[in-house]
Amino acid sequence: MDTLPSSFSIQAAEEPAPATEAVTDAAANLASTDWWFQDALPSAVRIAFIIAAALVLRWVLLALLKRAVARRAASVVDVPEDSGRALIVAERKAQRAKTLGALFRNIVTIIVMTLMVLLILGELGFDLAPLIAGAGIVGVALGFGAQSLVADFLSGIFILMEDQYGVGDVVDVGDATGTVEEVQLRTTQLRSVDGSLWFVRNGEIMRVGNMSQDWSRSVLDIGVAYATDVPKAKAAMTKVGEEFATDPEYSDSVLEVPEVWGVEDLAADSVVLRMVVKTHPGTQWTAARVLRERIKAAFDEQGIEIPFQQRTVWLRTDPADEQSAATTASSAAEQAIDLTTSSDRAQQEQQA
Repeated sequence: MDTLPSSFSIQAAEEPAPATEAVTDAAANLASTDWWFQDALPSAVRIAFIIAAALVLRWVLLALLKRAVARRAASVVDVPEDSGRALIVAERKAQRAKTLGALFRNIVTIIVMTLMVLLILGELGFDLAPLIAGAGIVGVALGFGAQSLVADFLSGIFILMEDQYGVGDVVDVGDATGTVEEVQLRTTQLRSVDGSLWFVRNGEIMRVGNMSQDWSRSVLDIGVAYATDVPKAKAAMTKVGEEFATDPEYSDSVLEVPEVWGVEDLAADSVVLRMVVKTHPGTQWTAARVLRERIKAAFDEQGIEIPFQQRTVWLRTDPADEQSAATTASSAAEQAIDLTTSSDRAQQEQQA
């Protein structure tokens, strides 16, 4: 069997291990005054400067962001103070500004702290290329694994920035309809009429119907009988609308005098008249209920009929069935006559 050369064996035995060499170098550096003043101290100073600069930068950016959010939340809203909507609009703007402010604060903190850590690692001599590549791979993996979560957050950001809806709005998001109680980046909370609190993921909202933004409208379709004088019914509805618009109890919620648009449909059992009223957001349902009640009272006073559903029924039978029914009716009548005659005779005999 061949043996290795003695020179090779001696060289292999004398080569120090990498770990041992690293420990030896570290011990030598720690014991060296030149290393402390020439290498360690300048690096420590630079690291301290990086940390201080990052903290100062973060503080400045957060202060500017806080001031911008406060200015946005306190900005003047072009809404009449006596409309009852100014408070809702102000609360909505403050909530939207607060949510966006929290988002931007987190983004600023993450970016500044990440840059600080990378600069410190570079100052310590680490190779940043593998770290950045690994972070990119992890980010891609998280992106694929949490696509729905990312979609929810992005949708929430656009909902807030575009002001699609806010706290106090009545919206229809498809699966749920109700009053918005809170808008977060991931979910929206809706309170329905029956009291149910719906949590809707922002990424699942495909369309939004906002029923209380800027202004609202109530549409009333009132049916009257076909024999009704339509101009008379329209005049009665118009009078009710004018009285409603000048009523001190409801005049603040009305933007325009209610209008009667005319005949909307010729239904199977009624002539449908359409009336509309433009109101402040969120008051359209109250206006519709009050108007229906007053129109009903006005129609009753003037004798205008609001008909029930009417149907005409035809009964058809075969001739043979009709003849059999006539024969049966005639036999029953004859029997009734015979019974009446017998009863009369019995009474006469008792009297005799």
